[in-house]
This record gives sequence, C-alpha cells and structure tokens, in this order.
Amino acid sequence: MTRPSFDTLRALAITSQALGFILILTLETVMGDAARPWQGGVLAAMVVAALWIAVVRRYRRNKARKARARRLTDEG
Repeated sequence: MTRPSFDTLRALAITSQALGFILILTLETVMGDAARPWQGGVLAAMVVAALWIAVVRRYRRNKARKARARRLTDEG
C-alpha cells in the first residue's frame, strides 16, 4: 500500500506546533513576565494536540492493519 502524498495529520501537527510557538513568543512580547501562566496554558494545549494526533494516527494504523489482515485471510 502506498502512502498518500499529503498527510493531513502531519500537516495538522506541524501547524498546531508552529501556531503554539508563535503564540508563546507573542505573549512574551506583549505581556512580558505576566504572560507566564498563559504560556503554560498554550504549552499544555500543544501537548494535548500532539497526544490527540498520536492517538488518531495509531487508531488509523491499527484499523488499516486489521483491514489488511482481513483481506489476506479472505484471499487465502
């Protein structure tokens, strides 16, 4: 099975991390030291997004593996 040329989950992961870092830097620039709690919240959201993407990727991979195994048993 060939891999798709565009991986939506990879693009989503890159975008969410880039936006998170931009937001963290912007908060530091605008708010100074008062931005620390907000930056922590943004970092927590980035970690949650990364974990969610990893779970979805694993789910899709397992689903494809089961479908492939089912096809092989049906053929054989």
